[in-house]
Amino acid sequence: MEAILLGIYAFFVWLIFIKLKWLPWNTGTQVVVVIIPIVGMAALILLLNVFAPSSSDLRVVKYAVPIVSQVRGRVIEVPVEEGNRPVKTGDILFRIDPTPYQLEVDMLQAQLVGTQGSQRELEEQAAGAQAKIDESLNKAREVSARLSLTLKRVEQYRELAKSGAGSRFDLETAEADALEQQNQLEGARAAEQQARASLRQVQQKLAARVKGEFSQVAQTRAQLETAKWNLEQTTTRSPCDCYVINLQLRPGGFVGQVAASQVMTLVEAGGQVVAFYNQNELHQVQPGNEVEFALKTLPGRIIKGKVDSIIWAMGQGQLPASGTIPMSTLATQPPGVYAVKFDIAPRDRELFLAAGAVGQAAIYTQYGAIIHVIRKVILRVGSYTNYLILKLH
Repeated sequence: MEAILLGIYAFFVWLIFIKLKWLPWNTGTQVVVVIIPIVGMAALILLLNVFAPSSSDLRVVKYAVPIVSQVRGRVIEVPVEEGNRPVKTGDILFRIDPTPYQLEVDMLQAQLVGTQGSQRELEEQAAGAQAKIDESLNKAREVSARLSLTLKRVEQYRELAKSGAGSRFDLETAEADALEQQNQLEGARAAEQQARASLRQVQQKLAARVKGEFSQVAQTRAQLETAKWNLEQTTTRSPCDCYVINLQLRPGGFVGQVAASQVMTLVEAGGQVVAFYNQNELHQVQPGNEVEFALKTLPGRIIKGKVDSIIWAMGQGQLPASGTIPMSTLATQPPGVYAVKFDIAPRDRELFLAAGAVGQAAIYTQYGAIIHVIRKVILRVGSYTNYLILKLH
């Protein structure tokens, strides 16, 4: 762009001083003609770097997601392909033979039915023991009432027998009835105590509950849920809208032999665009400023966006925790650069931005709108020069 401006300036100098000779071409005018472009170009460059700063260090950064199988097994299907083929969230990445995990689920389901049956049996035993307690109490009350009446008769027969008015046989019969009823009462009370002891044992077993369920049922149900989760993990799905790289997995391979052994890598489809600027270039830059950038992977294409944020931090500003006094030589190191994160405009969000792509960027601040045109021309010229492949072989 500077060459174009100098060419235009030279044309008007030739037209005014040489061709039309409107002004004399002497030493004074020659000095002025030389000084004007020097001062003008210097002022233009300074203003451009302040109000429309540019960066030749722009990068497309994307997060990578390593995929690790949660369970072990033989791979039976790998439906994805490596390369520039997008994978949506929830798409199947690969399947493991689910047979052993399905068998585990079936076994635990049968075991759960058995433990639920045991729980019902204990509850029935508790109900039976309570019924037996009630029956024994009712029988004890009944026998106690009859025993009281019999004992009164024994006293009556005994008084009559002493006076000679009663039969000795009736007294002995009443005493025998009283003894039998006493044995029945003791038997009813013993049955009650036995039923209460049985009820306490059953209640102790039923008292161990987890979330309202019998402990054995809850334990089996938890094992079943774990087995179902393992069965679901035999199908690994994509956690994001990504692209598959580093795909070496094939049907027949065995996964899960080594912990944290990744079988493929996913690279996010969106990513971030970051440009690096010198520290004194950013004092006029604010979030929301217009941005344009050009990538070497997309020659001739200008991508628009806005400043999302400035990352006001760098490694040189960090001192690790240590017992060593920081060295003063750190201050003599060259100043670092700050990263500026861009937000891509909606019209360009569908573009494929390759991870690691580099290019040039320009930020247009709210000042110096006239000279922004010059920066835009410079950026577009640079974008078209990306078509040039300067190799000798």
